[in-house]
Amino acid sequence: MLSKRIIPCLDVRDGRTTKGIKFRDNIDIGDPVQMGRYYYEQGADEIVFYDITASSEGRPIMLDVVRRVAETIFIPFSVGGGIRTLEEMRGVLLAGAEKVSVNSAAVLDPDIIRQGAEAFGNQCIVLGMDVKKVQVSEKIPSGYEIVINGGRTSMGIDALWWAREAQRLGAGEICLNSIDADGTQTGYELELTRLISTNVSIPVIASGGAGEPRHLLDVLNQGCADAALIASMVHYETYTIEEIKGFLSQNGVRVRRSW
Repeated sequence: MLSKRIIPCLDVRDGRTTKGIKFRDNIDIGDPVQMGRYYYEQGADEIVFYDITASSEGRPIMLDVVRRVAETIFIPFSVGGGIRTLEEMRGVLLAGAEKVSVNSAAVLDPDIIRQGAEAFGNQCIVLGMDVKKVQVSEKIPSGYEIVINGGRTSMGIDALWWAREAQRLGAGEICLNSIDADGTQTGYELELTRLISTNVSIPVIASGGAGEPRHLLDVLNQGCADAALIASMVHYETYTIEEIKGFLSQNGVRVRRSW
């Protein structure tokens, strides 16, 4: 049985880590380079870095910040935000990332997933999915819809269909973010996570809503997630990664521990 991964997320805007609720009212909370190093030293299994306004602003990702974070950590590093082409993927990997996350660009041009997987391997390509709960309809039979551009644009695409399609195209992992739960610290969207996790054969990272260690226990068990993304609960120093992993281990979840 593989260990479950605990992954701090650095949402970056204008070169600074930021945090909001449901993709709104973001505030500056620190330097991503220092924060990445801090979480690495605490025992994070991976770091995720999102340039959260690159897509909506139509600009390339900030490679200089990516490079500076990569130089300070020695664990897997996944980077996303505004990545639209194979050359931009290559630039992120050369800057020190092990994985490239595509979200809005993949929805608009799904073939970028296939191109990336063929060029760099499936293990390098992460599909970022921003999802909101909607009325069940013929168009959205799962009741979960894909949104892009940092939650600004609804696409009329069913989330379950898109997850399966991305796997078929070559995505090696899915990072599944609930817009409704994002930043609320009231728990992950378990129904959504379980729906996607049990219908694809690639790893699924749950994202959005973590506020206490029990939320991770719930999503890793009930939600069948392979990993959990965390932000607020460690950014505001409510919990350390060591405390979170200790709680999970005590409750029967296999995690990597270095102490």
